[in-house]
Formats: sequence, C-alpha cells, structure tokens
Amino acid sequence: MRQVRTLASRAAAGDAKVFITGESGVGKDVVAQYIHAHSARATKPFVAVNCAAIADTLLETELFGHARGSFTGAYRDRIGRLEAAHRGTIFLDEIAEMSLQMQAHLLRFLESGEIQPVGSVGGPIRVDVRIISATNRDLEQLVATGAFRSDLLYRIKVVHIHVPPLRDRKEDLPTLIDAAARRTGRQIRFTESALQALARYRWPGNVRELQNVIEQAAWMAESAEVDAQDLPETVRLASTDSLKPRRERRRRLADDLYSTLVDGHYTFWGHIHPLLLKRDITRHDLRQLVSLGLTATRGNYRGLLKLFGMAEGDYKRFMNFLAAHECTVDYRQFRLPGVIHARPLSAGLPFDGTDRQAITRHSKES
Repeated sequence: MRQVRTLASRAAAGDAKVFITGESGVGKDVVAQYIHAHSARATKPFVAVNCAAIADTLLETELFGHARGSFTGAYRDRIGRLEAAHRGTIFLDEIAEMSLQMQAHLLRFLESGEIQPVGSVGGPIRVDVRIISATNRDLEQLVATGAFRSDLLYRIKVVHIHVPPLRDRKEDLPTLIDAAARRTGRQIRFTESALQALARYRWPGNVRELQNVIEQAAWMAESAEVDAQDLPETVRLASTDSLKPRRERRRRLADDLYSTLVDGHYTFWGHIHPLLLKRDITRHDLRQLVSLGLTATRGNYRGLLKLFGMAEGDYKRFMNFLAAHECTVDYRQFRLPGVIHARPLSAGLPFDGTDRQAITRHSKES
C-alpha cells in the first residue's frame, strides 16, 4: 500500500489519465480521491460516476448532458457530469460496464476534449477534465473477446495503479480494524480469538466487507469486548488453509474449491478467477473443477453459472475465459447414454429419487 500511495502521489503531480484496477471493495475510489486532493485541481470539483449503476440508455445524458425537448421527460436543459467537472476531476468507476457505443462516445471526447449534449443544436462545448477510471474486471481479456475497445484502453491506461486485495496485505488488518471500530462510535476492543478469526478469513469483499463486519460486531456484541462468537458465522468458521496448493494432497485441490463454491462461501469470479491468474492454482486444477461441476449438471455448462455463483449473463464471459486458458472440458463425456456419473460428495447437492431410478435402471441394464 505504500507503493500504491507513492504511485498516487506521482500521478497527482501531473495531469495524466489514471487507470485503477483491483477487486470490488479494495478502495479504488479512495485512491482516486487521494489523487484529486493532492493535485493542482484539488479546489475544483471531484465528480464520481458509477457506470454500472446507470442504465446504458441514460449514461450518455448523464455524462454529456441534454437539451430541453431532446427526449420524453427532458423538460429543461441539463449539464452533464463532464461539464460539471470542468477544471476538476471525473472518476469513472466500473468503466468496463460501458457498452461499446458509450465507449465510442467517451473515446471521441478523449480525443477532442469536446462534448455535445444530447439533442443540442449548438456547437460542441470544450471542457478541461482529468479522467480517472477504475474497474474490477480484466480489461485485457475483455479486449480479447471484443467486449471492450482496445483504443479506449490505451487512452485511459496512462498511469496504472493496482490496489491489492485485503487477503494479500493482512498486515494492514489491525490498522483497518481500529479505523473501522472508531467509525462505529462505540468503545470496543477485540479479543485475541476474534482477531485470529478476522485474520483467517479471506475477505472476498475486501475493506468494504471488513467495515461492515466490524460495524455488525460492534452493535451485536453484548459488551464492549467483541469475541469470536460475536462475528458473523462465515467469518468465524472460515479457514483458508484448504485453498492453498500443497505439495502433498490427500484430497484434490479441485474438490476443496468445488465444495467452497457450492457452499456459497466463494464465487468463481471473486476467488477462482484470481487464484488462476496469480498461479495459485493450475489449469489442470481448473479443468478438474469444471469436470466436477459438469458431473453435477450432467454436462450442462449453463448449469455451472448458478453452481459457481455467477450471474445468468456471465455465460459468454465464462466460456471465453475457459477457452482463453485452454480449460474447456468436453461436456459430451458427462452425457454418454447408459453411463451414470455420481455427484461428488463435496457437491452438497441432494440425492433425489430421479438419481436412484436412473442408477437402478443402469444396474439392471448392465
């Protein structure tokens, strides 16, 4: 984090575009605010836009503004966020959620420095705005799949700052816990067992999740002393030992990962994805994990979305990710007629009557 702060200070000294990456909840917005506060634009507006929270049909008018009568409900002229941030800084959070059309509009602004409000018949407006953007997704991969424009990435990625996840900087935990406790307004202290439980947890939600857990514990504890029993169950019972590869494995790593996913403690994009990118797991481990999932879904890749904690719309992204890392498994081997693939014990899925009938029928046929 000292390196992050050093990079942020260097970026603040100039006016170059800054691109901040990191998982959700690590504090990318805090880094953006730090850069603005220590720059020559500190006395001017700092405007934050969460691109994921605004519908794509509204994002254009939100950024560029609109003229009266340009669409139904446009009863007056309205300036956009870019114009509101004139001579200041605009922070485009979750920029990867922009559509390709919006990316083209933003690219045109970055090249010309001019905006044209929606429905305006006047000339373009020139604004002086510093762009800081952020994302928790892998834009290089989105570029490879055609979901993000490469020319826009080159424009916004001038100074790159990566904020590491909380699990990779556990030495920050005591300071962050103290700061979060002070924010609650209560005089509390944590027992040694509570601190050990907090240190064991992997914090998939990072600093934001830590703040929520501390606040919850502060108000749920019966006294000023917060014990491990006052922490949420997911934090209290968590152990990260099984998620790290070991030289000797009595049980496959894929089994542990699969069990953790199905239990709902972790998600594919939040945990498995970064483990592979950081080489904490191998492609072979990922193929085994996918095979376990396909065994449970009878070869249905779409069924893996819910099983692995992904959204319904992530199917294409998931398949592209597997293909890019050569981890696609042939689903047909799990759909062979007359062959029943038992679900792994780690799956945590119910063994229903349909399974019994199928296995009985298969036994008779054999």
